[in-house]
Amino acid sequence: MKFFAHETAVIDEGCQIGDGTKIWHFSHVMANCIIGDNCNLGQNVVVSPEVVLGKNVKVQNNVSIYTGVICEDDVFLGPSMVFTNVINPRSAVNRKNQYLKTTVKEGASIGANATIVCGNDIGKFAFIGAGAVVTKAIPDYALVVGNPSKQIGWMSEYGQKLKFDDNGKAICSESKEVYKLENNKVTKL
Repeated sequence: MKFFAHETAVIDEGCQIGDGTKIWHFSHVMANCIIGDNCNLGQNVVVSPEVVLGKNVKVQNNVSIYTGVICEDDVFLGPSMVFTNVINPRSAVNRKNQYLKTTVKEGASIGANATIVCGNDIGKFAFIGAGAVVTKAIPDYALVVGNPSKQIGWMSEYGQKLKFDDNGKAICSESKEVYKLENNKVTKL
C-alpha cells in the first residue's frame, strides 16, 4: 500500500487504507476500517472499528468517526464535528449491540462543530452548516443550519446556494450546471 501515516499515528490490525491517503499527527485508525484512496485524516482523528470511508474523504482535525458510520466518496467532515452511534447512552449500560448506522452520501459537507445524531443519513451533496445539530434525515442537495437543524435552501455540487426560478430551475453560479426542484426534491439536469 502506498499511503502516508505520520510517525505518531496508530493504525490497528485489519485495516485497508487506499493509495495516496494521508493520516496525520496523533490520529488512530482502529481495527478493520476501510479507508479509500486519496483521503486526508487531519490531526487527532479517531476512526472507530469497521468504519468505511470512500475515496477522497477529507476529515479535518479533532473528528471522531464512530462504528456504524459510512462516508461515501468526496465527503468533507469539518473541524471538530461529531457523530454519535447510540441514541440513549449511559455509562453503566453496555449498548454496543444497539449502534445505529449513519451514511453520509457522496459529496456531502458537514461544517465545523456540527453534530450528527446517529441513524440520520445525510443526502448526496447536502451541506450541513457549522454548529448544526442534525436530528433527522437530510435530503440530497439540502442546506441545513441551526439546533435542531432546519433546512434553509439548496446547494449545488460546487457548494453554491441555488436560487430556483418560477419553473423550478436553478443554475449554479460557479459551474453553470442546471438543477431542477420538483416535489421538494432537487436533481441535476
